Amino acid sequence: MDLQAFAKISPCNYADVITRDRVMDPAIRPLWHPIPRIAGPAYPVACPAGDNLMLHVAIHRAPAGSVIVCAAGDSNWAMAGGNVCAFAQQRGIAGFVIDGCIRDIAETRSNRFPVFGRGVIPIPGVRKTPGLINVPVVCGGVTVAPGGGELARCERTLVFRNGRVVEQQWQGSAEYCSTFRRA
Repeated sequence: MDLQAFAKISPCNYADVITRDRVMDPAIRPLWHPIPRIAGPAYPVACPAGDNLMLHVAIHRAPAGSVIVCAAGDSNWAMAGGNVCAFAQQRGIAGFVIDGCIRDIAETRSNRFPVFGRGVIPIPGVRKTPGLINVPVVCGGVTVAPGGGELARCERTLVFRNGRVVEQQWQGSAEYCSTFRRA
């Protein structure tokens, strides 16, 4: 699938052709503006509350172009900060979707690294407890499987189950958009 073409279509148009269970909780939102649209294969990670060890591991293991999707456990601790986001960006990670918070948002915005999450908190997490990596997780109320498609922008974050479904939904959305342009 051509991820660049996939990313050009608005999440609002995709939402017209997918089911509600593929759209994350509205509280998962861009953490800076204007944020670029991101699309890529999901690399899911589940972290215990207050611990970001597995997010760090995911940055090292996820292929370039991946969207790291993190089930954070709670929003009382930052899962990442400016340095972590900068390192992920250097490793070619497309962005983060975190069911939790980050810190150092000014640095992350300055580097233009896309992060979608619940908010910002200055309290750092620790790196002590193993969690789960590259397995299905629930983020923003949606089950995200490894390699499933992820599309995020200011309109909302959408999750697709697998490449074939993404391709069908992309074609359906493209057809839907072209029908409206002609009307």
